[in-house]
Amino acid sequence: MGRRIFKFLVFCVVAFFIGGSINCFAEEKVYINGIDANFPPFAYVDKNGVPDGFDVKAVDWIAKKMGFKVKHQPMDWDSIVPSLCAKKIDMVASGMSITEDRKKQVNFTNPYWKITQVMVVQEDCSVPIEKLLSNGYNVGVQRGTTEAKWIKENMINKGQNFKLVEYDSAPLAIEDLVNGRIVAAAMDDAPAADAMRIKPVKIVGTFGMPSEEFGYAVRKEDTELLKMMNEGLKQLMASKEWITLQKQYKLK
Repeated sequence: MGRRIFKFLVFCVVAFFIGGSINCFAEEKVYINGIDANFPPFAYVDKNGVPDGFDVKAVDWIAKKMGFKVKHQPMDWDSIVPSLCAKKIDMVASGMSITEDRKKQVNFTNPYWKITQVMVVQEDCSVPIEKLLSNGYNVGVQRGTTEAKWIKENMINKGQNFKLVEYDSAPLAIEDLVNGRIVAAAMDDAPAADAMRIKPVKIVGTFGMPSEEFGYAVRKEDTELLKMMNEGLKQLMASKEWITLQKQYKLK
C-alpha cells in the first residue's frame, strides 16, 4: 500500500512540473442556489434556520444524482435575477415563473410545475372579488413577482380603483390580511393553499392572470449546468421520489 501511495505522489509532482494540468486532489463542484426565504411550500427557511421546501429537496436529490454539491442561499426575491447574472449565485430553484422577460436574461430548465394566480381573503369574507378590486381597497402582493407586475400593467395602470400594497413575501401579506390591513392578497395557488392550512383565510378565485409554469434558472453561458439540471430533473420526475416530495409538501 505504501509503495502505491508513493507512486501516486510522484505522479502528482511530475504532473505539476510538466504543466500542472492534472488536479490530483480535485474538489467536488459546489453550486449556490438562490432561494426565497419565505415561499412555502417551494422554498423557505425553517424555525432552525435551515433551508427547506419542495424545490430545496428536489435540487438536493438532483445534486446527489448528478454528482455535485449545492448550497441554498436565502435572498431578497426582487433582486434574485440580478444576483444570478452578477454571479453571486449559480441558479434559482425556488418557485420561479418562466416568463419572456426573464428568458431575455437567464435560461430556464424544462418546466416542472404549473401554477395559477389567485386572490386570498379572510375566511368569513363574503364580498365578491370584483368589489374587492375596486372602491379604493388595499390589496397585497409579494414584491418582484409576476403577479405584482401583471396587476400593475393590466389593472392599476388601466384605472382599476384599488391600492396595491407590496410585501417582501406572500406570508407577510397573509399576516396583514388576517389583521385586516388589506382586504385580499394575490399569490400563486400553492402558497395560497399552504396559508389556508394554518391561517383563517380562503381562496376566493382567480383575477384574470394567465397560468404560468415554474422552471429552474441559470446564467445564459452555463450550458453544461443547464444540461445537468435538465437531466437531473427528468430523472427525478420519473422517480418515486417525485411523488414522495409532492406528498411531503402537500402539493397536488
